[in-house]
Amino acid sequence: MAIWTVFREFLWLGCVSFGGPAAHVGYFHRRFVTGLGWLDDDTFARLMALTQFLPGPASSQLGFAIGRHRAGLAGAVAAFVAFTLPSFLLMLALALYAAHLPETVLGGLVQGLKWLAVVVVADAVLKMGGKFCRDGTTRALAVLTAALLWLWPGIGTQLLALLAAALIGIATRKGGEGEPAPGAAIPRRWPLLAFALIWGLLWLLPGDGLARLARDFYSAGALVFGGGHVVLPLLQGLVGERLAGDTFLTGYAAAQAVPGPMFSLASYLGALLAPGAPWLGALTATLAIFLPGFLLVLGLGDAWQRLAARPGLAGAVAGINAAVVGLLLAALYDPVFRSAVHGGLDLAMVAVGFLLLRWGRVPLVWLVAGMAVLGLVVEWV
Repeated sequence: MAIWTVFREFLWLGCVSFGGPAAHVGYFHRRFVTGLGWLDDDTFARLMALTQFLPGPASSQLGFAIGRHRAGLAGAVAAFVAFTLPSFLLMLALALYAAHLPETVLGGLVQGLKWLAVVVVADAVLKMGGKFCRDGTTRALAVLTAALLWLWPGIGTQLLALLAAALIGIATRKGGEGEPAPGAAIPRRWPLLAFALIWGLLWLLPGDGLARLARDFYSAGALVFGGGHVVLPLLQGLVGERLAGDTFLTGYAAAQAVPGPMFSLASYLGALLAPGAPWLGALTATLAIFLPGFLLVLGLGDAWQRLAARPGLAGAVAGINAAVVGLLLAALYDPVFRSAVHGGLDLAMVAVGFLLLRWGRVPLVWLVAGMAVLGLVVEWV
C-alpha cells in the first residue's frame, strides 16, 4: 500500500512538475514536507545536500531518496519510475513523431510552459529561502552564490560555491546543536561496488549497438555534476557526432519544456540512436543515465543521514542548503527567465501566473493547462 502511495504521488508530480531541477526541489518540499509530512525539514535538507554533491540528476536523486525514506528500496524504485514515466513517454513520442507536428503548435506549447517555469522557480526560491536562509550568514551565502554564478556561470563555479558554503557553515555553526543519529556511519558497499563494476563491464562490451548506447549514457550519468543543464555539453560530446545539430538541440529544448527530469533527454536521444528499435533504445539510454546516481544514493545515503546530524556537518549542510537557494536564484535568471521573457507580454503572463500560484486557490494542473493554452493562442495570433 505504501509503495502504491509513493507511485501515485510521484506520478502526479511527474505530470505537472515543469521547470527543471530548480523547480522540482520546490515541488518536492511543497508536497512531501509541507503537504504530506513524509519527512521533516531537517531530513529533507540533508537529502538535498547529499544530492548536490553527487554526480547525476540531483532532483531525481532527491525523489529517489524520498521514496526510499518512505517505503524502502521498492519505494525508491516506484518513485523513480513514476516521476520519470511521463517525460519518458513524451520525449519518446517527440523522437517518433516530431517531424509530423506543426511548428506553431510546438512553439506555442514550449513558450507557455516556459512562462510556467519562471513562476514555479520563483516560488521555489521564496519557499526554500524562507526555510534555509533564516539568518544573515545563510542569506549572504545565497546571494553571493547567485552573484558568482551570474558573473562566472559553469559547473566549476557551482562546485566551488558549494564547497565554500560548506566550510563557512562549519566555521559559523554554534556548538552543542545536533546529535549523531544511532548506528555506524558506514557506506553500504554493494551499491558502490555495483557502480564501479557496471561501468567497467560496459567498457569491456564490444559493438556499436545497445552496448555502446548503455556505455555512453552510463558514463554521462556517472560524470555529470550540476544537474540537467550541465548534461547537455557532455552528451553532445558523447553522441552529438551521430546526430544532426538541430536534432540534438530540439530534444534539449523539449526536455526543458516537458514535466519531470531533464535527464529524460536520454529517452529522445536513445530512440533516435537506435532507429531499428526506438523503444528499446530509449529505455536503455534512460536507465543507463539514471542508474549511476541512484547507486551512489543507495551507497552513501544512510551514512550521510547519520553524519549530517553531527554539529560540524550540520553546519556544512546549512551552508550547502543556503548555497542551493543561491543556485535556484541564479537559475531563475539564467536560463529560466532569459529564455521565457522577451517583452511586456511575456512578463505580464509570468506576473499573473505567479500571483495565481501564490494565491493558492488555483490548482496547479489548471495553471499548467492555462499557460499551455495561452502559449498556443499567442503563437497563433
